[in-house]
Amino acid sequence: MNRTPPPLVYVLDDDAACRDSLRWLLESAGYRVETYATAEHFLACCEPGAGSCLILDVRMPGMSGLALQEELLRREQCVPIIFVTGHGDVPMAVDAVKKGAVDFLEKPFKDAELLARVQSAVSLERAALLVRAQRDLAVTRLSTLSQREREVMERIIAGKLNKVIADELQISIKTVEAHRARLMEKLAVDSVAGLVQLALSSRLSAP
Repeated sequence: MNRTPPPLVYVLDDDAACRDSLRWLLESAGYRVETYATAEHFLACCEPGAGSCLILDVRMPGMSGLALQEELLRREQCVPIIFVTGHGDVPMAVDAVKKGAVDFLEKPFKDAELLARVQSAVSLERAALLVRAQRDLAVTRLSTLSQREREVMERIIAGKLNKVIADELQISIKTVEAHRARLMEKLAVDSVAGLVQLALSSRLSAP
């Protein structure tokens, strides 16, 4: 039986002892782990994939953790980031959270606290993956509609009756009913509520 691999956690810190300690802790908790000493090395060697999480030091030689966050945003590489920070860097970490990081931990921190934050980040990423999958499926199904079917669908979602739709589009009620049946079939929905939900899913952005 195929089993889903455990979540992948990237650890990015210029302190080798810290990297090794975090690797041991995370692997003992069942995570896959990759470690990097610099942001430049991280960018050169990997593209964060779906389901991963990044533990990132704020201050590093070369590209800082904050600069790496900006670069990942520019590349549209969505990975939940947990910043690790010293006391003096808390304001910077708060700013990073405002820009999309999921959390930050102030050194020194307890192992259980870090694992709890990682689990939270992984859960958030799984929820985001589900939203993206639903959106992609909805967009794919909607792309099969003709222009007329889209016009009918928009009016159905707006709560308009078949007669009103027919008047607005200057077609017969039977033609509206035919388009309605056909678009519901194409979209694999069996109710107006399902149609509305699919249309909303196509417009969602993952958290």
